[in-house]
Amino acid sequence: MKVRSTQPTRRHALITGVMSVAVLALTACGGGASESSSTTTTSAAAADLAEGGSTTLTMWVDAERAPALEEITRSFKEDTGIEVKLAVKDFAAVRDDFITQVPTGKGPDLIVGPHDWLGTFVQNGVVAPVELGDKAAGFQESAVQAMTYDGSVYGVPYALENIALLRNTDLVPEPADTFDEVIANGEAAVADGSAVYPFLVGMDPKQGDPYHLYPLQTSLGVPVFGQNEDGSYNADELLLGEPGGVEFAKKLVEWGDTGSKIINSNITGDIAKEKFNAGESPYFLTGPWNVPDAQAAGLNLAVDKLPTVGDEDAQPFIGVNGFFISSQSVNALAANEFAVNYLSTEAAQDAMYDVGGRPPALKASFDKAASDPIVAAFGEIGANGVPMPALPEMQAVWADWGATELALIKGSGDPEGAWTTMVGNIEAKIAGQ
Repeated sequence: MKVRSTQPTRRHALITGVMSVAVLALTACGGGASESSSTTTTSAAAADLAEGGSTTLTMWVDAERAPALEEITRSFKEDTGIEVKLAVKDFAAVRDDFITQVPTGKGPDLIVGPHDWLGTFVQNGVVAPVELGDKAAGFQESAVQAMTYDGSVYGVPYALENIALLRNTDLVPEPADTFDEVIANGEAAVADGSAVYPFLVGMDPKQGDPYHLYPLQTSLGVPVFGQNEDGSYNADELLLGEPGGVEFAKKLVEWGDTGSKIINSNITGDIAKEKFNAGESPYFLTGPWNVPDAQAAGLNLAVDKLPTVGDEDAQPFIGVNGFFISSQSVNALAANEFAVNYLSTEAAQDAMYDVGGRPPALKASFDKAASDPIVAAFGEIGANGVPMPALPEMQAVWADWGATELALIKGSGDPEGAWTTMVGNIEAKIAGQ
């Protein structure tokens, strides 16, 4: 849940490590067309798809989710004559490859990816707006908001994700409201010998993890950017320098290696997952991507709301995954038909949930998935979150933000000076973009 070398290691297979990406080749052959769940396309409309440009479309999609598209693409083939072929591509390079190849005409017609690529896509002119029309009302509002940039919607969302606090109920039976209570509960479990670590969250050895620590920061009133009335982010309003920022910096030292060791700079995401699944900690700050393995380990799990540090809500980043259409698609009509009228259906979104486990962006699909209390809990927490900024300016934020937090966790430097220097460095980088 990275392409961005400057961003922190974060959640899920969407961002971390190297994934495979399938190339979905669609060949339009005309004929009658009817969208399997809700849209009926006449023979004439199917012919229009073929006449809209090249009879071949390509779509890059991560290999984990490629199987989920098989049924919906079969329906598309039955309706329009489009054939599906799969190939594999390295996800670690797919965003940059898309940006590089689209202008040359060698890129795909569609791509699947996280919404926080959007600002860079728009900045480089490689994606086209989509018209969701009345279908927009069927999606979670935050999902459509995340796919919106400068007032235009650029993607069809299919999944949302955010972090929460996983709790081993055998070690700590009741939820906590504040992070101080979490710490006290965890330390009590260590003291009585039932746990080794009071609390777990993974750290990247070079970049820390501002993504996972963000709710603790926002609870102190320190978002990254200000937001406009429509919910979009304002790149001219960097808020990391708010007064609570220095307070958060001091907390990182207090919780870190030279303090209470609640946050351990030597524990990576993989180690945190391993230790939690082994029953060595009552708490793991993570996302739904780590729930299946915890359940497979036999843990009795609860998904707790994010604990507060200050007086504000602990707001996590929301990540939204979706489908984007190339601005240089040689058959934009067919690409839009597939994205808007097929990938937005319950059938498609249900299938994506079944293979990926991320809460669906489509309300009807989410309501079904939410019969699972784990999904419902993550969804409730995410409803209080904010979309990760898709601004290109975020590329100037991650490196200094992560490195500074990691240094503070390691006990290096003066919190106030380090945080102030970080803010200044980020402001200078944004101004220089």
